[in-house]
Amino acid sequence: MLNEMYSNIINNNYDCVAAKRSSRKDEPKIRSFFAKKFYSIINKISKTEFVSGARDFRLMTRQMVDSILKLKEYNRFSKGIFSWVGFNIKWLEYENVKRCAGETKWSFFQLLLYSIDGILAFSTVPLFLASILGIIMFFISILYIIFIIYKTLVFGENIQGYPTIICLITLIGGLQLFCIGILGQYISKIYSETKKRPIYIIKYSSIDNNI
Repeated sequence: MLNEMYSNIINNNYDCVAAKRSSRKDEPKIRSFFAKKFYSIINKISKTEFVSGARDFRLMTRQMVDSILKLKEYNRFSKGIFSWVGFNIKWLEYENVKRCAGETKWSFFQLLLYSIDGILAFSTVPLFLASILGIIMFFISILYIIFIIYKTLVFGENIQGYPTIICLITLIGGLQLFCIGILGQYISKIYSETKKRPIYIIKYSSIDNNI
């Protein structure tokens, strides 16, 4: 596919031409299922677009390569970085076939860890969800306390030990989770700053290059 990649960059002014599988034929069903779920989840929680079936093998212009090299972060999730820098990308679909020789070096566990790295590198939504979960737990504990007080005052039921303990655990746990979520938001800001990603990337047109 190199000839087609090169032709699209030279003749159609694309900055990147990449290969994408049109299907997951001959791939283990379990791996295929989790791969589809990963792309579905990360596209919902990240501002960066992730194309399902995208491969790292691609042809890029020097401008795009230089923009990628400006990102100095150590943990590099390549699929996210290629998309984050922007530029015009042309996708060439190909049919997935079983390899003739050898076996993949990526185990299911390694792919799982790699997907977690991708989510952590391009989304802070998990930290936000921790805060939301803490708020929900806090209000549930408040409602449960009101319910116990109501039952005691209206029906005269004796308060047992376990409802009080459950209320306290839920109340304190909710507050702790909410505070951890707030701390996580600040840490995520620090994490984003330490990556030193450029605020914006300038793309020069062919006219600019001639000037």
